[in-house]
Amino acid sequence: MLQQPEFGRRLRQLRRQQERSQADLTGPGMSPTYLSRLESGARPPTERVVAYLAERLDVPPEAFDETAGCDLTEALACVLLRSAQEGTAEVRALLVAALAEAGAVEPSTRWHALAQLAHLHNALGEYQEERAVLAELVRLSDELSLTVLQVHARLRFARCTRNLGESAVARQAAREALSLGEHHHVRDPAADLARGRLLLISVEAELGDLAEAARLTEQVLVALEGATGALAAEAFWTAATVATRQGDYGRAFDLLERAMLALDSRDDLALWMRVRLAAASLALQAQPPRKEFAESLLHVLAPALELIGSSRNRQEFLFLQAQLAFHQDRMADARELCEQAWSGEQRLSYRDQVRLEALRARLDMHFGGQRGAGRLRELAGEAEGVGMSDLAAELWRSLAEAVTSSGAQG
Repeated sequence: MLQQPEFGRRLRQLRRQQERSQADLTGPGMSPTYLSRLESGARPPTERVVAYLAERLDVPPEAFDETAGCDLTEALACVLLRSAQEGTAEVRALLVAALAEAGAVEPSTRWHALAQLAHLHNALGEYQEERAVLAELVRLSDELSLTVLQVHARLRFARCTRNLGESAVARQAAREALSLGEHHHVRDPAADLARGRLLLISVEAELGDLAEAARLTEQVLVALEGATGALAAEAFWTAATVATRQGDYGRAFDLLERAMLALDSRDDLALWMRVRLAAASLALQAQPPRKEFAESLLHVLAPALELIGSSRNRQEFLFLQAQLAFHQDRMADARELCEQAWSGEQRLSYRDQVRLEALRARLDMHFGGQRGAGRLRELAGEAEGVGMSDLAAELWRSLAEAVTSSGAQG
């Protein structure tokens, strides 16, 4: 028979798996106080107590010989108490095991555990796993019928699916979240709803509805007139993205300047870095590319990247360096940087993964490869298939430029 405190953990696990309260197990010879002390490990079990509890739980006495797995509440506490970069993979494995063994648990506890698990999957670049967990989080939020949770879960699901290239799914989830928030006058996650509108703008732009994206952008910019801080920086960044896809590069760079001025690095260094990564990316997408501007941003970003950059940030940085080298006709450098960005686990968004592969195809053509042109055609077709018409147009243009360049070299 297990000794304390293992016996208490096993007793609590068996009781919770059956959704029984402590009061359900009390009776003649078993007071609530005594049962509580058994579960806490303060009192050792006797054979009579084990027989009594086995009968009340309708399990064989041998059930108390098995060591309890990690309790879900304990696993959740481990997640919440860890530092930001401490043991992410180990804690994720602990939480996955605890959820699998938990059986029937209080739904709100399960919701919080799933929410934390999704964060851990995201931090590890496990985006498909994150998507599955967030889909379950949406379902559980509806079961709980708590609007704040329903809005939060849908916005996270929308952000994840957008990054995976599922723009139509992301648009539906974002629209549902905003509709719920507005219908029920949700005020608590006000910043969440504002970021939800920015997310919807980016998805509408991804799907080629630039008129709707521009309309929503103007609403957001009017609401944030004169504002500074993280939300304002994200809003100007999103508006700049829409302007870039409309081909209005002058407006895009005005908005990027406002985004970068809206946020001090001392307030949020991570977002400060992300805004500048985005600015460098948009500068290299301009026609013609603003190479000097992008180069100056990458030079400023390097120290921050060393300090707090995530694996995804470093991959984005390498891709930007590769693009810059390509536009500066440093083709050997561009190829080497591309391969560095491509190697290892891909943590880029779907759009950037496609654009990175397109750059590799162009470099293949430049160095006399035979497969680059075919791969660019395939990528353009894939982009059209998921509704990203502007990305498809960029790829077809890239193919035309590559073919023209190859002909000129020949």
